[in-house]
Amino acid sequence: MDKMTKEHLTSLLINGTSEQIQEAIDDIHPADILDVLQDHHSQLNNILSKLPNDIIADVIEEEEDEDEQYEILKTFLKDRQSAILDEMSDDELADLIGELDDPEERADVLSKLDIEDKTHIESLLKYDPSTAGGIMTTEIISIKANNTVLKTLEYLQTQVEEDTTYYLYVLDKEKVLKGVISLRDIVSSPFDTPIMDIVNPNVKTVDVNMDQEEVAKKFMKYGFYMMPVVDSEYRMLGVIEIDDVMDVMEEETTEDINLMAGMSWEERVDSTVLESAKSRIPWLIVNLFTAVMAAAVVANFESTIAKVVSLSSVMSIVTGMGGNAGTQSLTILCRGLSLGEVDKDNAFQIFCKEITVGLLSGIVIGIIVLAVTGSSLLTFNDKWGSYRGYIWRKIVEVYGDAPFVNKLFGYGNESVRVTLKAACYNEMVQVTGKVYDNAHNELLQYLFTTGIVGLLSYLALVGS
Repeated sequence: MDKMTKEHLTSLLINGTSEQIQEAIDDIHPADILDVLQDHHSQLNNILSKLPNDIIADVIEEEEDEDEQYEILKTFLKDRQSAILDEMSDDELADLIGELDDPEERADVLSKLDIEDKTHIESLLKYDPSTAGGIMTTEIISIKANNTVLKTLEYLQTQVEEDTTYYLYVLDKEKVLKGVISLRDIVSSPFDTPIMDIVNPNVKTVDVNMDQEEVAKKFMKYGFYMMPVVDSEYRMLGVIEIDDVMDVMEEETTEDINLMAGMSWEERVDSTVLESAKSRIPWLIVNLFTAVMAAAVVANFESTIAKVVSLSSVMSIVTGMGGNAGTQSLTILCRGLSLGEVDKDNAFQIFCKEITVGLLSGIVIGIIVLAVTGSSLLTFNDKWGSYRGYIWRKIVEVYGDAPFVNKLFGYGNESVRVTLKAACYNEMVQVTGKVYDNAHNELLQYLFTTGIVGLLSYLALVGS
């Protein structure tokens, strides 16, 4: 059939008959059906009533919010709920039941499962949801170690309902993992070949208690579609598939970003006002105390600021530049920690690198400031030269001995460059300004207005 657009799909699901939908269902992805349901919530019962049970199960699995999954399930009568749950995978059922806060709702869903599924789900619910055991599925295809290729192919023909066939895992009678084999190796080998002759015994596994973030890193390292989960005795308990790992990576990334901003990892854009407030206020209170500390530093130099009012106008530049530089380092380091790129062996090297980057950034910013302010100052008429001694005395009053300043930053008797380096958290801010040695009150006022001398004075005060 022709490519189905969203408009065509919406019309089919809302206005089409069950027979028409059934004819096209093989070409429709469950995620697209879920999009239509979310866009036309008033048509929920109408659309779901025309879908087969296995498609409804797939649609429920596509929904990320477990509460919404349960709401979709509740639109059906009890008998049909049982049929839909029977079509769902064990790991998705465990996630659905595990996220239900109401014990009665949990018991209600469990009561609709058959004995075998209920046993599997209850075993999965024993594991921490954030571990490998909490995200694995127990629906796997395993091969007996004493089989031949012919017996294995005959067995696979009876397992057409299972979709976990990227790799086949070979187990002994005690369910101990003996190796892994691909379908390609099976179909390309003679029928009488023993499975153990073509199996790969070097299997990359995941411990059942491994944290889900570490599981994701292991998948990234080896690039597998799925990995087996084993216990301490190397018995195979289930598998983790790549789609589950992608969900974990999204969840962990969201958690890292939220925590960097001082919010709960659970907060989302659709969280309630109360939930968002409870998530954000604690860290805002911590920030309040740090802001009070910063204000106390400023208050300590209140008399100096009162004398030079223009000084207060550049405080935001100091804090802004320091905050921006610090945020850059913070982002890189936090992401490096999440990816396991930072450890005790390279921590000091990374620290030194960040300091060096901060110094280099300060130099570049300083050159830019010098170029902008220097070009402006050079347009002044030579009349400023008659006031050679005034500005020099002011610089000495703030920055100390004139010969030392001249030796470190100056360029002889014609001009002087004043440079100050100050640490702003873990980054450095360097600001430079070029002025003539001789000046006047009006020139000094101009420099304070542009913020150059004001910023230098403020940093000098903080440095002292």
